[in-house]
Amino acid sequence: MWKVPKSFESKSLTAFLFSLVIICDQLSKYIVAQSMFIGETFSLTPFFNLVRVENTGVTFGLFKGTAQPFVFALISLIIVIWLCVWVRSNKHLLMPVGLIISGAIGNLIDRFTYKAVIDFLDFHLLIYHWPAFNIADSAIVIGMAILFFGSYMEDRI
Repeated sequence: MWKVPKSFESKSLTAFLFSLVIICDQLSKYIVAQSMFIGETFSLTPFFNLVRVENTGVTFGLFKGTAQPFVFALISLIIVIWLCVWVRSNKHLLMPVGLIISGAIGNLIDRFTYKAVIDFLDFHLLIYHWPAFNIADSAIVIGMAILFFGSYMEDRI
């Protein structure tokens, strides 16, 4: 098995990160929703903008407009519940799974509050833009990257 850092098993660190992700995610989305119109853009650097986008689909806007918002919320909720059950038998992965769960909950709150997920971080190179994302998405990606890296390392040890 992949030797994970002890901090990955820490309930207190995971609870702190879990709370931090949800609070920062929801606070940032609230600020964006209150101060920007949909599609409004503020250029902050030559490679980074703030832009308000409401994503009614899933990752990168896939399946946008194909289902009612509650369908994606239900799927997210099922995944969160499954991850909560799964991590009980994989306590050594508590921190990365906690990041994924907190990100999913942050986006789930949006689906119930706004009927869409608010994305606002827009990185670009000239005219090529990465799809806009948010703090919850970042937590999910970081958690998944840790799990994938660990899985890769597990096969190498």
